[in-house]
Parts: sequence; C-alpha cells; structure tokens
Amino acid sequence: MPELHTLLTDLALGESPRWHSGRLWLSDWGAHELLAVDLAGKRELITSIASAPFCIDWLPDGRLLVVSGGEGLLLCREPGGSFVTYADLTTLSPYPWNEIVVDGRGNVYVNTIGFDFLGGEFAPGSIALVTADGAVRQVADGVAFPNGMAVTPDNATLILAESYANRLTAFDIAADGSLANRRTWANLDGGYPDGICLDATGAIWYADVPNKRCVRVREGGEVLQTVDLDRGCFACMLGGIDNQTLFMVAAAWGGAASMEGGQRTGLVLSVEAPAPRAGWPS
Repeated sequence: MPELHTLLTDLALGESPRWHSGRLWLSDWGAHELLAVDLAGKRELITSIASAPFCIDWLPDGRLLVVSGGEGLLLCREPGGSFVTYADLTTLSPYPWNEIVVDGRGNVYVNTIGFDFLGGEFAPGSIALVTADGAVRQVADGVAFPNGMAVTPDNATLILAESYANRLTAFDIAADGSLANRRTWANLDGGYPDGICLDATGAIWYADVPNKRCVRVREGGEVLQTVDLDRGCFACMLGGIDNQTLFMVAAAWGGAASMEGGQRTGLVLSVEAPAPRAGWPS
C-alpha cells in the first residue's frame, strides 16, 4: 500500500467519518464534538452533541442527520443550525442506537446494539428503517453487535458489519425499504468489523479495532489489501478530490472508559486507495 499520512490529531475517540462538500466530517465521541476537516488538516467545530454514541449522514435534500444514540433520537439539522427530532427510536429499543446510512431514495437505516455496552450483558441488536414520511419500524433483528452499514449503488443491497460475529452480512432491500434474504457476505476469519465503506469494484473496506487494521475484502471473504496501524481502527471512509483516498479514524482503545474522553490518542489517517467510493454513505 502507498504511504500513510496523518490528517488530524488530538481526537478523543473519532467515529462515523463521511466525505461531504469537500471535507471529511466525523464524530468525536469522547469530546462530544462534530468536526469537519479539509485536506490541509484545518478543522472546524460544527456543533457539540451531548449524547454518545452519535453518528451522521445526510438526506438527499442536503439536511444533516445525527443519531443521538444515548437519547434514542434521530435528529435533523435545520437551515438555521438548530436540531429537531426527525424520528424517535425509543419506541423500538431502550438501548443505545449506533450507526446510520441513508440510501439513494432517502430511506434511513439505523442500528442498535441491543444491550448496555458500558455495563450490560451481550444481547443481539436490530436495524430500524425511518422512511421519508417519518414512519419508524424494525426491519431486522438478531444481529451480533451491528456496526457500520453500506448500501450498493443500485439501492438493492444493504451490507452490515456484525462485530461480534466476525462477518459482513447482506440483505436485499425491497421497494418499501424492508430487508430480506439475509445472508453472509463475508466471513472475516477473526476480523472484528466496525465502520465500513464500499468501493466501485464492489469490495468493502472494514475498520478493525482489536486487530489494529483496516482491511479490504471482496464478497466471499478474500482479502485484497490490509493497512496495519499502531492503534485500533474504528471507522473508514473513501473520499478526497477523486473519492479515492481512504480515511481511517484510529485511537488507542482501553475499553469502555475510552469513550469518556480522558485520553487524546485519536487520529485521522489517510492513504491512496485502489478504487473510488461507491454507493452509500455517499
């Protein structure tokens, strides 16, 4: 792989990177901050978010969505900068909500791990769908610590990282946004997928915290590239001028206490990738 570059330092715990309007946007869970950084490394504090975890994506009309995970709310940023409730997810689960992806039709998928990460015992999680008319319903359950999600360019398939099952899982997306035909997209042979993104060849990049790496795999599990790091990799996203730069958010992981922001080991690293981004998150 080409040489690694450091784009940003002094993060508490970076997550949910997205390339949007010429900058990388990301959540700093430990600092409760939503940041944007340009390719020169200049950062901007977009807003502070009291809840953690929180993840981000955009509706087709350009409005920013934020998963306020601890509150169980999906928030939407209005043109004036204020946030309003877009959907209440507490009707489906009382546990923290995690990752989000908006597909090309404006359907919003959000997942919950299904248990109290800071002190509870493991239980399977689920995926919720929020449609453009504000309706909320569960579309998948029994997933083992759901994390990053991606949707293929044809809006036909959703791919999910199941961190505790060491696999990527695929679902067919029906015309009404429902998920069906659940299947294993790739077994990861000891990999723990966190954030993911899809490239134009149909391969998936997945971040891996315990193994301190970011890995590119094709459907079926063949490993195409591996970027080894010196700390846990929490999420990744393709972006940059040609959408062919791989951005990775990484930090030293000391267990759940790392989410409290006491350490500042978080980085954003970048490297040239073999193929550009495709599908969603876009």
